[in-house]
Parts: sequence; structure tokens; C-alpha cells
Amino acid sequence: MAAEETRHDDQGSSTSAISLSKRSIEEEEEEEEGKEVATPDLHNAAINIERAAAAYRTYAGIQEKPTKFEIWVWYLYELCSHFIFTTLAPVVFPLIISQIVKFPEEDTDGWGETPKAIPCRNRQIELYKRLTQGTISVNSLNLSAMEWTSISWVIGLILVIPFKGMIANHLDHAHNQQHIAAATTAIGSLFCLPVGFFRTPYIFPLYIAAIISSYIIATASHTRHLGLIIRGFTGPTLQQNHFHVRRGVSAWFSLYATSAGCLGSAIISAFTYHMLRNKKDPFASLWIVSIFSGLKWLIGMLHVISIRHGPNTPSSSVPTTYFLTIFKHPHAVGSLIVVFLSSLTSMCIFSGGLLYLLGQLCLKPIFFLYFWLIYFIFPSFSLPLLQPLQHAIKANSVKMQLLGFLLALFTSGMGFYYKEKNWQRQHVLVFAAIQSTSAGLLHAFGRVLLLDCTPHGKEGAFSVWFSWVKAMGTCAGFSVASAVAGNISTAFRVSFSAATIGIIILIFGNISDLGGAKAARHLHDDSERGSPVRGLDTSIIMKEPVPEQHHEKD
Repeated sequence: MAAEETRHDDQGSSTSAISLSKRSIEEEEEEEEGKEVATPDLHNAAINIERAAAAYRTYAGIQEKPTKFEIWVWYLYELCSHFIFTTLAPVVFPLIISQIVKFPEEDTDGWGETPKAIPCRNRQIELYKRLTQGTISVNSLNLSAMEWTSISWVIGLILVIPFKGMIANHLDHAHNQQHIAAATTAIGSLFCLPVGFFRTPYIFPLYIAAIISSYIIATASHTRHLGLIIRGFTGPTLQQNHFHVRRGVSAWFSLYATSAGCLGSAIISAFTYHMLRNKKDPFASLWIVSIFSGLKWLIGMLHVISIRHGPNTPSSSVPTTYFLTIFKHPHAVGSLIVVFLSSLTSMCIFSGGLLYLLGQLCLKPIFFLYFWLIYFIFPSFSLPLLQPLQHAIKANSVKMQLLGFLLALFTSGMGFYYKEKNWQRQHVLVFAAIQSTSAGLLHAFGRVLLLDCTPHGKEGAFSVWFSWVKAMGTCAGFSVASAVAGNISTAFRVSFSAATIGIIILIFGNISDLGGAKAARHLHDDSERGSPVRGLDTSIIMKEPVPEQHHEKD
């Protein structure tokens, strides 16, 4: 009995001990919960730290270094879109429209003569007349296929104007960059598909204007992305004696992207020549080229997955005149003027030269394939080879554009001087290589110079202006060549004058990539120490970043 009572006492004591331990554990858990309730910030510590880091990165303009994938898909878009302004708009669409217009039927298998008394097949003479003679009636005007394309191009430029401010705001101050690039690329590429459904030239302003306006917006997003890539490699600010690092990085990306774009243009031009050989139904064949162009452009939309977001700033805090901030930077405005002149020069020489070779010299069709391949493929090799020369002579983007203008002066000057001669084919191919290098240099380094003059956080606003002004200059060059078709001396005279004005502005207009970078606060004096971004307001720590309130002041 005593033993049983002892066991019962032991069991009771153990049970009470267990209950006491449970109560103590529960009390400790309640105390810990009370402590957590009393200090709720511990839960949000990691979020607040990350938020503070994001705020500082946004304010300081710090970008992550781009990955190889991001760089390659950025090149991919240039490969799949550069041909819009070099081949699709100035070559393919005028050819398609020329196959729709009513024209007197002639013996296309016979022979005739060009205005220079050169024997030529009637089929080639008819194609030239379809492109340049006024066969499209609008009120009291008779417009050619080339002029009709120019008018459609102008409509596309006008359509973008009301949206420039909104696009600039969204590219810089929202998380819609991917949506903007994807939507505009998709819309533009889809308008390339139905161009053959209605065999009337009056529907083409809708197609061409939609493609042009979409390409302008998509190119603005693409150019902004380049600015962020450059900043990811070089940081928000550099010491002045290290500015050559930024020059090398920006030139590298822009030159190789231009090389990829020229290769893409060569593909479309070769396919255009192949489809033009279909004598039975050239309209349907060229429609296939347009469809292929749209699909190719659509493939380039893959680059949107790597586009970087901007700070999510409320639209109410962004002024409506935000996109006009570029006019506070004289170097950037000067670079835009040079971009307009360079685009006008390049397109005027290209389009005017093509019309002269087709309608005046009547070169064989196979020669146009050689011409296109030389013109578009040669820069894919010459531009990368020029970068070591740039480093050797320590040339900046201004000097490289001067080189491009000088090559354009040489081409247009020689063409104007020998306008009465029958050009030899080998000479034409040599000048095609020279002029293509000029166009590539002007395109690549015009973009670099503008980005050097762009303050961090405003890449979208400046890129919108760059894309629109470049489209306007290209349209102007195409319009001049269309209006003076058959008069190559006028086209070369305009090109020579535009190139000369561009050189004068670059030399005497006080335009400098170094000065523009200083004004954009990409550089600081070598004597400065500490953080490259000075005057950081610590009130943004632990709060949502409001970058526009800090770095909007110029």
C-alpha cells in the first residue's frame, strides 16, 4: 500500500510538473507575442531596408550591370527593326503602290531608251514611270507612288505629336515601359500584314502612318534602354579623366547594334529582289515581303522582357511640360539638329541614287541586288573596324559624326560633278560602300551624342525627341528625292548642302559630348571625393522613393 501511494504521489507530482511546464511555455509564448505586437517594425525591417536601398539607387541613378542576355536581345531588336526606315518604307511600299496604280499597258518584253539614250527593257522603264509619274489623283493633284508614300510618312509623324508628352512621362516615371514597347511593336508589325487585302492606293496612308508612328515610339523605348545599359556599365557619374570609359562603352554598343541593323536590312532587300522576279503577279509577291517584314519585326519584340522599369512616380507629380526639358540642354538640342541633317543627307543620297540607277542608267536588275547587299552588309564590317581607329585617334562622337558627314560630302560631291557621265558599275559599288559607312557612322554616333547629353532619369523624354527628329529627317530626305526624281543633281545638291551645314554646326555650334555630359551631371571634378551623388536627402530612407522631387532640378 505504501508503495502504491508513493507511485501515485510520484505520478501526481510529475503531472503537476508537466502542467507547470506547459503553462510556463504558454506564458513565454504569450510574452514573445506581446513583444512582437509591441515592436511590429521588426517584421518590416527587411522590407524597409530594401525600400531604402531602392530609394537610394533610384535617386543616385544607379543601374544594375546588364546581363549578356539583355544585351543580345537588345541587339536582336535592332536586327529586326532597323530595316523599317532603310528598306520597308522607302523601297517596299513605293513598289507595292506602283503595282496598284493604273498605267497604260505596253509591251514589257520590248526595248526602249532612257532619257540618257541608254537601251533599256520596257519592263524596267515602266517600273520607273510607275514610281515617279503622277498616277494617283487627289483633288486636283496627281501624285506619284513615291510622293504618296512621303505624304503617308508625314501623317505618321503628325500622329505622334499629341502623344509625345505622355510617352515621355510613361517611359521615365512609370512601370509601363514593357507594355509601351510591346504594344507599339505589335501594332506596327500587324499593320504590315493586310496591305494586299485592298488593291487601292488610298488605303496605304493608314498602313504607312501606323507603321511609322509605331516605329517612332518603339525606337524611343529602345534608345532609352541603351541609356540605361550604358549607365549600368559606367555608373551614374564618372570622374572627368575617366570619361573615355563611357565613350568606349557607348560607341561599342551603338556601333554593333547598327551593324546588326544593317544586316537585317540586307535580308529584307535581298528578299525584295527575289520576289520582284515574279513577273506574273509582282503585287502579291511584294505583299509577301510586307508580311515577312511584319513577322520579323514581331520577333524583335522579345527584347521587351529585358526592358528596365523606371521609378513609379504618380503622374500628377510630373509636369505636363516634362518632355520639353530637353530645351534646357543646348548640347542635346544641337545634337538633334545634327541628327535631322544626317538623316536627311543619308536618305536623300540613297533614294535619289536608286531612282537614278533605275530610270536614267537602267542598270541590270541583278546589279540592284549587288548594290543593296554592298550598301547594307558593308557597314556590318566597316563600323566595328572603325572602333579601334576611334580609340587610336581618341575621337569622340562629334569627330566621328564629322567623319560621317565628310564621307557623305565626298559621295554627293562626286555624284554631282559626274552627273552627266554614265557611271561605271564598279564605281557605283565603291561609292555605295563609302556612303553606307557614312550613314552608319551618323546613325550610331548621333544616338551616342544625344545620350551623353541626357541626364539620368530623363532618357525617355530625350529618346522620344531623338526618334521623332530622326524620322522627320529621313522623311525629308525621301521627300526631296521623290519630288526631284530624274534630277539627280538636285538631290545631290541638297545632300551636299545638308552635310555642309551639319559640319558647320558640329564645329562652330559649341556641341561637345564632354560639355553635354557635364551639363547632364554624368561627370564630376577629379578633386571631388565621396559619393558621386551629392546632397542625398535622408528623409527618403524608409519611405517610398520620390525621385522626381529630388533630381528634377536642373
